[in-house]
Amino acid sequence: MREPDVIKLDVDPVRFGESFVGSEAFTALFQEGMELVEETAAYLDGEGREESRLLQREAGVAYASESMRLTTRLMQVASWLLLQRAVAEGEITPEQARAEKARVRLNSTETATTLVEYETLPARLRELIGLATRLHARILHLERLLTELEGVPPQPQGPNPVAAQIGLLERAFGPVE
Repeated sequence: MREPDVIKLDVDPVRFGESFVGSEAFTALFQEGMELVEETAAYLDGEGREESRLLQREAGVAYASESMRLTTRLMQVASWLLLQRAVAEGEITPEQARAEKARVRLNSTETATTLVEYETLPARLRELIGLATRLHARILHLERLLTELEGVPPQPQGPNPVAAQIGLLERAFGPVE
């Protein structure tokens, strides 16, 4: 077999984004993300609500802050996954997806909760936070890869969308020390 028979120089390379969103790896990631969203919603609406009522005031504020961060992170993840799936299923073009990404901000939300406060949170909430944080980090990495490979510069990070909510909590309950 000669090299020209194997390598076709006049064919464009396969783009990572196009091949990834149609892969089994993406399907597994999508399933994992959506299951985590469902698990978290069920916890926060059920067992988590009951557990939060039993917490001391400071721990209750930390619970509210961290559950909002968790919800925000998972909404970002779900939005990104749904957008990528829409591209994979041909519902929208990659160009339309790039335009929509301005609405799906994958912010890296930093926590204001101290380690002591974090340790007072229910174990299941901490577990869900850890799972969501790892999934979010994987998706941020994939988004960077997709964006770099598409030649589109990464979107600048905007203000933290949770900061306003934390400010409202602090005004309502007093500053968390």
